[in-house]
Amino acid sequence: MKQLIECVPNFSEGVDMHLIKTITNEIEKIDGVNLLDVDPGKATNRTVVTFVGSPDAVLEAAFQAIKKASEIIDMSRHKGEHPRFGGTDVCPLVPVSDISMEETAAYARKLAERVGNELQIPVYCYENAAFSEERRNLANCRSGEYEGLPKKLADPHWKPDFGPARFNPRTGAIAIGARDFLVAYNVNLNTTSTRRANAIAFDMREKGRPVREGNPVTGKIKKDEKGNEIWIPGALKACKAIGWFIEEYGIAQVSINLTNISITPVHVAFEVACAKAVERGLRVTGSELVGLIPKRAMIDAGKYFLRKQSRSVGVSEEEIIKIAVKSLGLDDLKPFNPKEKIIEYILENPGDKKLISMTAEGFASETASESAAPGGGSVSAYIGALGVSLGTMVANLSSHKPGWDEQWEVFGDWAEKGQTLKQELLFLVDEDTRAFNRIMDAFGLPKGTDEEKAARSSAIQHATKYAIEVPFRTMKTAYESFDIIEVMVKEGNPNSVTDAGVGALCIRSAVIGAWLNVRINASALKDKDFLGRLMKEADEIVLLTKEREEKILSEVSAKIK
Repeated sequence: MKQLIECVPNFSEGVDMHLIKTITNEIEKIDGVNLLDVDPGKATNRTVVTFVGSPDAVLEAAFQAIKKASEIIDMSRHKGEHPRFGGTDVCPLVPVSDISMEETAAYARKLAERVGNELQIPVYCYENAAFSEERRNLANCRSGEYEGLPKKLADPHWKPDFGPARFNPRTGAIAIGARDFLVAYNVNLNTTSTRRANAIAFDMREKGRPVREGNPVTGKIKKDEKGNEIWIPGALKACKAIGWFIEEYGIAQVSINLTNISITPVHVAFEVACAKAVERGLRVTGSELVGLIPKRAMIDAGKYFLRKQSRSVGVSEEEIIKIAVKSLGLDDLKPFNPKEKIIEYILENPGDKKLISMTAEGFASETASESAAPGGGSVSAYIGALGVSLGTMVANLSSHKPGWDEQWEVFGDWAEKGQTLKQELLFLVDEDTRAFNRIMDAFGLPKGTDEEKAARSSAIQHATKYAIEVPFRTMKTAYESFDIIEVMVKEGNPNSVTDAGVGALCIRSAVIGAWLNVRINASALKDKDFLGRLMKEADEIVLLTKEREEKILSEVSAKIK
């Protein structure tokens, strides 16, 4: 896989779209990066920009954007609801694929050094790029905000990691770091009270609230015997939160940063916010996503709310995400388009022609054309996907069958497994064609010199091996689908038993069709040891497939007599 880093700089300008576009233009000039999202906020006077690309390209784009921001944003005139201390306030790097956090942190420090040296901006390295434990926390680095910078920079303890320790009223300072995927998420309240929103934020955030003497708001903070302030922790780990009023919407919000969604997922934060709001006589009306979100966070949320409704989670990805959007109220303030907010969807290449994106008629016509691909391997994988989809359908119908309410979760689990197998087989529809194209590409390599001949021969063998592995993977995945079909025939909705039977026929065709592809591609492979082991397992799968299909059809016939 290609190394990819995400960069999410926050610029202290959220009103003037011309200035914002001037900054993002610098990002778009750099080859190797993809600008994913630009999210300005008027009340915060802050824009969150998201782009992704190869590490070196991301560093160059980030530097140029920071440089441009330092030229056109005057922090001495900045006003906004969000904590800030610089024109480019923060610039975190996030590992996306094939790169470790340690490597990402090294890139962050490299960027920080260049910004400090070339732009003469004070730089603090935070999170995983921090040089000290105290500076890991962004709140510590940014404490005092812009107004407190002159005093902070004069303190030797807060000497910047890079750049001069002197106050520049125009640029302020910047925090550059490396972190896990952070979800910036706002919960909407049916109040205009910042104080009440703050109270909910303190209930939620990991830091919690201080214990005070007398008045719980203005009273002096209590201290323990050692002179340390006493704090009551909040309900959620890996959660930072504050309350504010958003004039643009006319409501108060709890503004949340979820720094590790594996510890505190979005749906958990939402549910806790709802509970804490009710305790204070308020109600959550919806929520707002700032920037982008990983698909898994939306899938986890959708499945959580489906289970809460005692509904099967073995439905399509599209429906799961729709449930997440509606349950979280992400379309409360403005329309929410998953294609524009979920990072994996944005990274999809619209120019990548996928067989599974075609209509059923289009796929059939493409298969019937004069081209050698898609061929039997792709069709076998697609037949298998249809087979397991029928089994999944029966599981979902059984989960919703009146009178079977106590079994919804059991059938839902089978449906969820079916969706996983279906997605794998759909992937293999296109992967089989890609494997075929690899062989064609290998045969097209030059073969003039001895070195070129050797390289070409090696490429052909590697491509051939992969062209065997893909249909073999189809065989194994399709065969695994029999588990669902068998249970649905025995225990599923009896009105749909023939649907499960048709599913078994599809799976049998998928296994044997893929087996034929394995065999024809195997004839050109020189690695006989590998081939011997694989063919032995493949032949066993075919025998077991025929036995299981015959048994399932016998049971189907017995039920429909």
